[in-house]
Amino acid sequence: MKRIVNLNFREGGATTKYLCEGMKLHPGDSVMVQTQNGLELGRVVGVPMELDDSLVSDDITQVLRLATDKEIERGKLKKEKEKEAYDLCLELIDKHGLDMNLIDAEFTFDGKKVTFYFTSDNRVDFRELVKDLVASFRARIELRQIGSRDQAKLVGGIGMCGRELCCCTFLDKFAPVTLRAARDQGMSLNPGKLNGACGRLMCCLQFEKEAYADARKRLPRTGKKIRTPQGMGVVSDVNYIAEKVTVKFTDEDSFTTEVFDWEGLEPLNRDMENKDNERGHGREKNNNNEDN
Repeated sequence: MKRIVNLNFREGGATTKYLCEGMKLHPGDSVMVQTQNGLELGRVVGVPMELDDSLVSDDITQVLRLATDKEIERGKLKKEKEKEAYDLCLELIDKHGLDMNLIDAEFTFDGKKVTFYFTSDNRVDFRELVKDLVASFRARIELRQIGSRDQAKLVGGIGMCGRELCCCTFLDKFAPVTLRAARDQGMSLNPGKLNGACGRLMCCLQFEKEAYADARKRLPRTGKKIRTPQGMGVVSDVNYIAEKVTVKFTDEDSFTTEVFDWEGLEPLNRDMENKDNERGHGREKNNNNEDN
């Protein structure tokens, strides 16, 4: 077992897992960790937890120590500088007439590098902008163009489910999402209901993909004849989550529908399917004998 803690490095930003072996940490604590940009100040999110070794990636690093008061104060100043850098960059973008949407500005903890995140539908020539930014901050400047999903992860927000966006809480990378996932789950192909805050198909459509695929293999499809305690009927609707089927019974000029748990119908229809298979094999055998 390994002791893991979630940290974030900005308000509403994505959380990252770190080891915290031998440390007593509490939600809200400020700690120092080593990142690809050097030392960074992180904030503890949630209570540390014990995870099985198989669930912990080998590249997770250890929290170094609790942050000092001086480092915490430096972190506050860093946020103020980021706000100033963001506002100045907006003015310079307007000055140069660039077609880009500035999302955020981020300083490294040592103040030697500033990263500006932006989105744009076109290729942007920002060489003159970089020169102005270097002259203003006397630091290494990086302008990073990101996609709409990365923007949602960076900015954060609340999804239609009422919870914080998955991309800024636990998703480490984005998996491709297609309309087929929505079709397989029987969802209405309405962009207003399928698209997330980023304007792309919701990542959560992938979460239950395997469960739906398994249910679709076991449950009958719409239009199939099945056996029920009330006789033979035709499947008119399938609820893959509850594993219930709506069966339509036709009687002369009228019809009725009834909802059944598939668990109760499966044995009846398994026997019928086995008999159908036996009949099919029998017919195939007879045909082969006739050919001979």
